[in-house]
Amino acid sequence: MAALELRSADLQSSRNNQEHHTQEMGLQRLIVRRSQSFTIQLHFSRPFHSGTDHITFIAETGPEPTELLGTRATFLLTSARQGNVWSASDFTIDANSLSVSLFTPASAVIGPYTLKIKISQGQGHSLTHLLGTFILLFNPWSAEDDVYLPSEILLQEYIMMDYGFVYKGHERFITPWPWNYGQFEEGIIDICFEILNKSLSFLENPSKACSQRNDVVYVCRVVSAMINSNDDSGVLQGNWGEDYSRGLSPLEWSGSVAILRQWSAGGGQPVRYGQCWVFAAVMCTVMRCLGVPTRVVSNFRSAHNADANLTIDTYYDQNAVMLPTQKRDKIWNFHVWNECWMIRKDLPPGYNGWQVLDPTPQETSSGLFRCGPASVKAIREGEVHLPYDTPFVYAEVNADEVIWLFGGGQALEILAHNISSIGKEISTKMVGSDQRQNITSSYKYPEGSPEERSVFMKASRKMLGSRRASSPFLDLLRSSGSKDQPVQLQLHLAQTPEWGQDLLLELHARRVADRAHPQGPIRLVVRFCAQTLLHSGGTRRPLWRQKVHLTLDFGEEIQRSLSLPYNNYKNKLTDEKLIRVSGIAKVAETGRSMLVLKDISLEPPHLAIEVSERAEVGKALRVHISLTNTLSVALSHCTMVLEGSGLIDGQISNDLGTLVAGHTVQIQLDLYPLKVGRRQLQVLISSKELKEIKGYKDIFVVAAGAS
Repeated sequence: MAALELRSADLQSSRNNQEHHTQEMGLQRLIVRRSQSFTIQLHFSRPFHSGTDHITFIAETGPEPTELLGTRATFLLTSARQGNVWSASDFTIDANSLSVSLFTPASAVIGPYTLKIKISQGQGHSLTHLLGTFILLFNPWSAEDDVYLPSEILLQEYIMMDYGFVYKGHERFITPWPWNYGQFEEGIIDICFEILNKSLSFLENPSKACSQRNDVVYVCRVVSAMINSNDDSGVLQGNWGEDYSRGLSPLEWSGSVAILRQWSAGGGQPVRYGQCWVFAAVMCTVMRCLGVPTRVVSNFRSAHNADANLTIDTYYDQNAVMLPTQKRDKIWNFHVWNECWMIRKDLPPGYNGWQVLDPTPQETSSGLFRCGPASVKAIREGEVHLPYDTPFVYAEVNADEVIWLFGGGQALEILAHNISSIGKEISTKMVGSDQRQNITSSYKYPEGSPEERSVFMKASRKMLGSRRASSPFLDLLRSSGSKDQPVQLQLHLAQTPEWGQDLLLELHARRVADRAHPQGPIRLVVRFCAQTLLHSGGTRRPLWRQKVHLTLDFGEEIQRSLSLPYNNYKNKLTDEKLIRVSGIAKVAETGRSMLVLKDISLEPPHLAIEVSERAEVGKALRVHISLTNTLSVALSHCTMVLEGSGLIDGQISNDLGTLVAGHTVQIQLDLYPLKVGRRQLQVLISSKELKEIKGYKDIFVVAAGAS
């Protein structure tokens, strides 16, 4: 009989990709998920005879692949699958064609593979042919995979959804920031593996690094380190200053695709610039692309507790100025990280599910700027001894805040001890909706509840260790807290604050009984100060001051109006447009001080986006965009950027010039949708005065010619 010769191979990319939920990445090349069969077809010079013809399949990934490292697999053609191992089985013969089902185990290394076939020619001779290449990904649809997520609704959200929202701002002024993840856009899958190949672990030992890519915990930690560039040729360079002249302001990004493509095209030069929401959104793109269910989570009033003592100290002087501190501890207005879904075989039972991963460079973990995975369940239960970086994340959502009056080079008195001011409104996008979901309860028990305080004390004992006995912080916890005050003070906004207008506030003061002064009038002097509030939780120099004298009899209530003129803040705010108004009241009769605070967020003008007709692949879709400048000043150097996976290839940019106060700009343009299904158009208008005027429009695209 003539020797068996291979004529051609068909990897059946189109069919396999659809069965493996990778069709959005394209149908031209084979992209499959581990722990799931895929079928290929081989065409030979004659019919295949299973009794006498012997063929062996060889799959290889990474440099110098070996079976010992798990980066090379050889497996014979058999009639039935051999368990959770590489196998070729369930074949059918049709004339000179052989259809074979290939299976990859749930423990397989992810990455780009070459697939070869070795045909035995008898008498010890054989011929090896390259069948082609394929990419192997994690498989959250398979119960055998460590990233298994048993809900199709959740899989559609956390793997297949290529747009979403990042929540920013302030706990009382939460802003949804639309983001184009674009994990299925052309070339993104290759860039994800390029990121892994530029990691320090790969550069030190490429073969070993590749062999560890079967482990989702390892892959997550590598990606967490590689999204920032503090240790390596990572994707993004962080910048928390205000000079973005050598790159783009973090507020000017509206999607991950442009960032990842720029990084790749630049040979691994970090892209300028990112802050927490950009780092987390890009990591979400990479992890969803690799097949790990991932979401973006925002924590409002997020503690950065560098010394792990579970307390953040804030200082004000007697003029109500919030003082800078030399300590690295801070309370961010908000901080954004990721959660990835996985089984934690490295932890005791009970800590599977969502795990915190944070690519923003805050603290090192095993020598690199990365964070996690930290089990959300471990955080909730205060099990801070469990890896990775659980104490740091626990403090981000649970630290206590102590506010001090500072003067003469020392802390004079405690103005407030807040046990529930950190870790507020922990938020993510709701599944199948554009609404925000509050997930604070998954991180901690209700504030002030017996369970929450019990968990806090357990975590503090573990974190403080030998410092615990002499810790002034724990002494403070055991104390009864601040003493009664004879006056209650509150600051309210008299009307909705608008950028470009004077800001009107009202001080409400009410005399109440206290043990020291149960009756009689109380005199106090309230010194007010307004400062620009930075994203990092710090402030700039005062931009407004005022002093108010009050005398209150028992039971009396007084209101005083305060006005913060536009001229005081017009050139003083950062892109976040946040102002902190603080007041320190000195009570003459007691000599003690009181603090009153009000944070103000100034809303930018709103975009309107309308679509005139039904969206169809390849057919012109007219989009109307309008923006009215509701401010009292012109917006200069306006630029518009449109983005949206499946709607636009890349980005569309336009210069809009200057938008005069009170005027409206109208833009009309045609898009030609590229893919069917739910899509989101994101529009960002930036100006010299305002960086983040952003809007979005959900668009459902039907197939070409659909009735």
